[in-house]
Amino acid sequence: MLDSAGNDLGEICIGPQPGPQVTFLSTPADVAIYGGAAGGGKTYGLLLEAARHIDNPDYGAVIFRREAVQITSEGGLLDTSFNLYNEIDGRVKLSPHYQWQFPSGATITFSHLHNKDDVNNWQGSQIPLIGYDELTHFTEWQFWYMLSRNRSMCGVRPYIRATCNPDADSWVADLVSWYIDSDTGYPIPKRSGAIRYFVRHDNKLFWADTRQELIKDFPNTLPKSFTFIAATLSDNVALTERDPNYRANLLAMNRVERERLLFGNWKIKPESGSYFPAINVTIIPAIPNDVVAWVRRWDLAATEPSETNPSPSATASVLMGRRKDGRIVIADAINIRKNASVVRDVMKNVASQDRASFQRVITVIPQDPGQAGKDQANSLTKHLLGHRVKSVRETGAKKTRAEPFSAQWQAGNVEIVQGNWNKDYLLEMSAFPGADHDDYVDASSGAFLECVDNQYGKWLALAS
Repeated sequence: MLDSAGNDLGEICIGPQPGPQVTFLSTPADVAIYGGAAGGGKTYGLLLEAARHIDNPDYGAVIFRREAVQITSEGGLLDTSFNLYNEIDGRVKLSPHYQWQFPSGATITFSHLHNKDDVNNWQGSQIPLIGYDELTHFTEWQFWYMLSRNRSMCGVRPYIRATCNPDADSWVADLVSWYIDSDTGYPIPKRSGAIRYFVRHDNKLFWADTRQELIKDFPNTLPKSFTFIAATLSDNVALTERDPNYRANLLAMNRVERERLLFGNWKIKPESGSYFPAINVTIIPAIPNDVVAWVRRWDLAATEPSETNPSPSATASVLMGRRKDGRIVIADAINIRKNASVVRDVMKNVASQDRASFQRVITVIPQDPGQAGKDQANSLTKHLLGHRVKSVRETGAKKTRAEPFSAQWQAGNVEIVQGNWNKDYLLEMSAFPGADHDDYVDASSGAFLECVDNQYGKWLALAS
């Protein structure tokens, strides 16, 4: 192979790493799920599998992420694919989907299934290989519906490949439960990669160790083969050699996320107080004078209390600063339940007060998906004319978005300025994720990600 200057680079070898990645790429199962922890080489393994049949001119694979932005996130699906598919003569097309095209005519497409009914966009499709990057992000309905699109006329046997991190509350946890120790939550090593068989009857799964057992009980069905292959950071030698500090990043997470992402625990789940325990923050008497960045983050709602809905979601706001030493300080928090008109006026008044007190404050507002979300964000930005305003689209689960701030909170790196809002704020934060409301949590999590200004980019990569 030649570089851009015409120098011979020699032969480049592309293939899986020894261990679980090899098992993933060699399993004959109709459905295979790979991973169960961060850093196990999941995305690379999925991309390698998708490239298996690129010499077949009629072959096409589709790899899904739940959100479109997750395809293009730093170090995500698209980034990783360039390092691989460029080396095997692939050419990328960016519209209407991100798609790699190969000399034979074969294609590998990246797409998303944001809404439940986005699966309808694939009616009539024949997809020999369907891949899911982070399967727990998808709904059970999406997975089983898309199985009906997993068919082939190109000579490639239809099959499903997926990656995931543990999520005790997800439908995937039930799917892989046979492979997980019910007491510890960790994968059972001797079962990793073992093939089982299932049929789905009346929306219920029936399992057996052999295909014949199921055919005997369900003579009019065709059992599917299934496997789960566990992998952790320890299995990814390439990553640990290139980035030995990545393990430290995972160790710095809160206990729940550390168990999930570093050790692959499928049973652990957050309890109230596990994300933001009140004892881990420090109350300080006044705003420090060494804050280098200020962010006011809003979480919007527009419903007033009523007899039928006495406690609706609130519009919440947090003023957060980053100190010179990297510590986080929360100087103010607001929680109101008023209609949209009152909320807009409050936002404008607060922005003026922030500017008078702290000068350079970024006001961050959430942008919901779709055109309505864009219109609302544009309207609020115009309403706050003269102030520094940024709209941010929220993606992913609330607990995932809360993780980066939770890690800093639990490490004792968060200070709260004494004020009459402290009690309500700490009560809601410490009750997450079991509380009825999480408006302050959303505002605080969003403020932190903006406030650190990508200094903690590693957290963003994990959240994606």
